[in-house]
Amino acid sequence: MKSIVARHTGVTPLPADLEPTDAELSEIEAEMPVVLAEVELLDALIVLLDRPASEFDGRRIRRAHRRVLAARRDAANKSCPVPPAVA
Repeated sequence: MKSIVARHTGVTPLPADLEPTDAELSEIEAEMPVVLAEVELLDALIVLLDRPASEFDGRRIRRAHRRVLAARRDAANKSCPVPPAVA
């Protein structure tokens, strides 16, 4: 049996280096606290998929939600610099 293979080149050539740039890596690093906080919130919510929420589960979800909001606030504050007259 013969295998059928495409014999044409790709429409868009791939770049020689597929690694992220230093700027992209620094953006990823800056967003990492938000991502980790959101993962923690999702973990807390996933636990509740197969059982009813207890008082402890409610506290865990509220705490995780506050961490997400704090991480988003910190990320937003880092992204917009404070003018020198205000500081």
